[in-house]
Amino acid sequence: MPPIPQYLIVAVAVGLGFLAGWLFFKKRYEARHGQANLRIESMLQEAAREAEGLIKSAKLEAKEELFEARRQFEAETELLRKENRRRLDALDLREENLDKKVAFIDKKEARLVALEDELGSRQTALVRDRAELDRILAEQNLKLERIAGMTADSAKRQLMESMVNEARLAAARTIQQVREETERASRRESIRILSLAVQRYASEHVAESTVSVVDLPSDDMKGRIIGREGRNIRAFELATGIDVIIDDTPGAVIVSGFDPVRREIARQSLEILVRDGRIHPGRIEEIVRKTGAEVHEKIRETGEQACLEIGLQAIRPELYPYIGRLDYRTSYGQNLLNHAREVAAVAGVIADELGLDSRLARRCGFLHDIGKAADHEVEGPHALIGARLCRKYGENDTVVNAVGGHHQDIEATSPYTFITAAADAVSASRPGARRESLDSYVQRLENLETIAESFPGVEKSYAIQAGREVRILVDHNRVTDAEAAVLAEEISRRIEGELEYPGQIRIMVIRETRATAYAK
Repeated sequence: MPPIPQYLIVAVAVGLGFLAGWLFFKKRYEARHGQANLRIESMLQEAAREAEGLIKSAKLEAKEELFEARRQFEAETELLRKENRRRLDALDLREENLDKKVAFIDKKEARLVALEDELGSRQTALVRDRAELDRILAEQNLKLERIAGMTADSAKRQLMESMVNEARLAAARTIQQVREETERASRRESIRILSLAVQRYASEHVAESTVSVVDLPSDDMKGRIIGREGRNIRAFELATGIDVIIDDTPGAVIVSGFDPVRREIARQSLEILVRDGRIHPGRIEEIVRKTGAEVHEKIRETGEQACLEIGLQAIRPELYPYIGRLDYRTSYGQNLLNHAREVAAVAGVIADELGLDSRLARRCGFLHDIGKAADHEVEGPHALIGARLCRKYGENDTVVNAVGGHHQDIEATSPYTFITAAADAVSASRPGARRESLDSYVQRLENLETIAESFPGVEKSYAIQAGREVRILVDHNRVTDAEAAVLAEEISRRIEGELEYPGQIRIMVIRETRATAYAK
């Protein structure tokens, strides 16, 4: 037998190996597949049991929810039923009330109808009675007109005039009573405060007088002042702006001008030229320029020193020249710088008595006439000029209002304005404070008497106490006691509007009642 090829043996062996492996894996697969089926069947059975349990629990929950929903529905239904029952009861009650109101309205309507009928009959009777009364009244008016001798319109007019006169008299009496009570109270307090202020500030009673007169060593100096063909005096007047009056007055030359500062510069310059003896146009211009610088510096120092004396703080240096210039200004012979110091002192005392700021009051009083230092440079009343200067140089609104309103040029907005006005009046009207020429004094007295005698019912008037009081005698047949008070008020208003005067003027109306009888 021929030998079997080796590759055939290998192929058979490989095939047998594959067959053995396939059988092995098949058995193993079948074994595992059976186990898997068993596991699947057990899982299916367990799932079925769980599903059955879930179905049972779901059915129980559904039954419970259904029961709860039914219970809630029944509860809500019961509430709705009760609410409906309540509403029905309320509707029944409202309907019952409406029925009662309808019945009441029906009764009221019937009553109103009866009242309308009764009112209609009464109105008819009233119209008839009114016509009868009008007829009777007309007859009575005709009888009264025949008896009185005047018409009804005349009687009404006379009655109205009588009532108006009575009302005016009653008002005048009330006004007089209130005014007297107010004046008594205010006079006592004002006299106390002003007396204290004047006593605490003791000032000289003699007013200063500034006369620009230059003394000469000899009358020969007048010719040197005039110069050849008047060239020296012309150069001097041109440099100073002041007129030089050279007359027959021995040993004196007068300088005249409206500006007091320029007049002072001219006076000092002329004194230096007279002492020096060298008088010619070039020297005149040099001396006037030098003297002007010295005077202006002195003015500034005077203003600064015055502010220090009064105790003014935080004042702008630009105001010093205006304050110092007041030392060269006078009003009725009263030096304005001294007047400003006096007003400041009096205002401070008044403010202390009233419980106000005395430092602010002194500031207002000291600066109240600052406008007079610039009234020749700016047009307008000195009070308004001063207010503009104070506002320009940083003063507060209270000071500005006090300066601008102390003569009532603007409306007062603070009590310091009235304090400043009162202190100014005290300083200006005290005895010896100011001088007044005889002509203007007599003219003022005549004007006071003329104004007083221009009113009806005035018999005679007398201006006394240097024009600070006017006594007026009236006809007692034409002016009653109540009308006398009204007459005094009207005369005071007329004097305030037409005359200018320092201080205040007292108006006294005197009415004398005379009764005469004869014994036979």
